[in-house]
Amino acid sequence: MPDYHRDLLFLIHDVARLLRVDADKRARLHGMTRAQWAILIWLQRQPGLSQKELAEILEVEPITVARLIDRLEARGAVERRPDPRDRRIWRLHLGPPSAEMLAEIDHQRGEITKMLLAGLDPATLRATTDALVTMKSNLMAARRLDPDPAPAASQPETV
Repeated sequence: MPDYHRDLLFLIHDVARLLRVDADKRARLHGMTRAQWAILIWLQRQPGLSQKELAEILEVEPITVARLIDRLEARGAVERRPDPRDRRIWRLHLGPPSAEMLAEIDHQRGEITKMLLAGLDPATLRATTDALVTMKSNLMAARRLDPDPAPAASQPETV
């Protein structure tokens, strides 16, 4: 029987879950949600994303993003601007209050990183980071080869 306390897949899942829980708690202390933090970070990285593009990145439904944007827009942190080429699309941009929010998010990310890496020496951190980059690359390559695998049972039979 496998030792699930040392099983790589379980560990990756558990670490990711615990990070989400910690980030949720930190965001709530600042009157926000982790999803709102993610939106601000993505808009800082890629200003002008549409709500649909942001929904795809965050892997949530567009209506969920719309509601989150509504709340951020009410705080002045995000602005909806019409797309110059398609009036049906709203482009999202950071508003002035987002600078302070992003500074707090950066501070919290630093605190999370410090907590997460406590007790790890630089060589272990480098090796772990390299391994995770390779794993991510492997998964992305597999995804490109088969972006939407259909279950074998649903494949039409050929006679």
